[in-house]
Amino acid sequence: MKTRVSPLASLLFITVLIAVFYSSSEAADSQTSFEDNFRIMWSEDHFNTSKDGQTWYLSLDKETGCGFQTKQRYRFGWFSMKLKLVGGDSAGVVTAYYMCTENGAGPERDELDFEFLGNRTGQPYLIQTNIYKNGVGGREMRHMLWFDPTEEFHSYSILWNNHQIVFFVDRVPIRVCKNNGDEKNDFFPNEKPMYLFSSIWNADDWATRGGLEKTDWKRAPFVSSYKDFSVEGCQWEDPYPACVSTTTKNWWDQYEAWHLSVSQKMDYAWVQRNLVIYDYCKDYERYPKLPWECSLSPWD
Repeated sequence: MKTRVSPLASLLFITVLIAVFYSSSEAADSQTSFEDNFRIMWSEDHFNTSKDGQTWYLSLDKETGCGFQTKQRYRFGWFSMKLKLVGGDSAGVVTAYYMCTENGAGPERDELDFEFLGNRTGQPYLIQTNIYKNGVGGREMRHMLWFDPTEEFHSYSILWNNHQIVFFVDRVPIRVCKNNGDEKNDFFPNEKPMYLFSSIWNADDWATRGGLEKTDWKRAPFVSSYKDFSVEGCQWEDPYPACVSTTTKNWWDQYEAWHLSVSQKMDYAWVQRNLVIYDYCKDYERYPKLPWECSLSPWD
């Protein structure tokens, strides 16, 4: 009889290997203080740090939430942050971690979203991801997680180059968006530099069971925690920085980063089998004719 290794054990082992690979990269890694990288967008009195300044806290109460953004814009790179989400009853609460070309929800924005959808006590968090190009979204996916994101910090990362966008959780790829190579494509954001943002806010009109579960304000304040921001990317400089066009200097824009590796494909397949809750590319009721990008294979 052949011995079978559990999918989770294999996943954890592969994740370690991926982490070793990326940590060996020669690219400069930016892990500095909050003030070096970010500014508060609103409600500064709802933002706190640990005594050593290395952990940051955003809080939400019935009056307001809080948010921050990077001081710099980037076009392509690797963007990562460790988050610990609101524990307990977090229904209606959304922690958003995303990249966007604008400070507000502009009509022509490009955007790459992680949204963490809170839930009633004992029910799992869901991750919703979305991609906007020139103000058009509607490309939602939802995933479960293989851990409780409220107990410890976990890393959430985006790899973005001109060939693919990959959303990672603890170095495990959960979503892949490929570019078809057409300069006039209307689905792959690759032209505009983006800021990185995070915020916590009340979305009980839609976030939990379609808005059926409302925020329990008796449990406020709700707090999301952050640390270890890391960016290895092309910092935007007007009119056009040289680093956005090279494929030789930076690991995140070299050939190996244009496709999933063999081990990443194994991780991705496991996620597709076990963790996907919703995929707009399989929603024929919403899209009788599926969006064109759904025909592109993430495996190529």
